[in-house]
Formats: sequence, C-alpha cells, structure tokens
Amino acid sequence: MKRDNPGTVEDLYGDLLNLPHYEPKNHIRMDLHKRAAQFAPFAALTGYGDAVKEAARYTDHGIDLSEDEADQMDRKLQILMSTPEEEAEVRILYFKADGKKEGGAFLEVTGRLKKIDGLKRELVLEDGSRIPIRDIINMDGMIFDRQEEGQAL
Repeated sequence: MKRDNPGTVEDLYGDLLNLPHYEPKNHIRMDLHKRAAQFAPFAALTGYGDAVKEAARYTDHGIDLSEDEADQMDRKLQILMSTPEEEAEVRILYFKADGKKEGGAFLEVTGRLKKIDGLKRELVLEDGSRIPIRDIINMDGMIFDRQEEGQAL
C-alpha cells in the first residue's frame, strides 16, 4: 500500500510557524534569572550530595605499636612525669579517630606539657590540647635527647 506524501513541515504548519510570539497583556514578563530561581530549591534527594562527599572523604587507619615501641613510649612517659613542666616541650604524633566514619587522621602537635592526667589517661598541653595516651604513636623533643645522652655517659 502506497502512502501519499503529506508534504513538508512548512506546508503543514506554515501558518503557525510564522505567527508572532505571544506577549501577555496583563502582567510583566519574569526575567530569566528569576524564572530559573523558582526551580533552585527543588532537590529530589535531600542530603544526597552531603552523603556522597562524606563517603568520598579519605581517612587513615590507626596503627598498633610493637612491643618495643610501646616500651619506648612508656619510658618517654616516665621521663615526662619526672620533668618540670617548664622544660617539657614535646612534639607528639598521634592518631585522632574520625567522629563520623571509620578511620581518622594522623596529627602532629608541638607544645609544652602542662600535666599528665592519670585519671583520664591523657596529656594536657599549655594550649589546652588534650591527647589520649593510647593514641600517641611517637613523642620527641630535647628532653628525651638529654635523657638519652645522660644514660649513654
């Protein structure tokens, strides 16, 4: 069965294609910026973007100290406990667990020791930083170097 050619688009809709664009008579046209803004608050999945960012955020995993490293940390804590606070400037490398997901970050802080809180098992620095002893990976400073030199003599 043969179909008749209905014609071109111009033949079929020419009278509509050439009409002038409609302009409302009773109100002013909304500019494109305001027109687009009315759709901005729509979010089909509220919080999805934040969840994706959080999942993509990188965290490290903590490390366990070997027996030798743990003994060395105990010796350094003993040195700190027997040192006057004004001389106890230390650099501490520790692991801080992330509050939102598994893992955390390795942080380094340098400061003067204010006290060792035995009840909470943490070091308190003069700036108010509190570092749990179980999270400390390494400590160094001149106080430890002097102590080692004194033992070597």
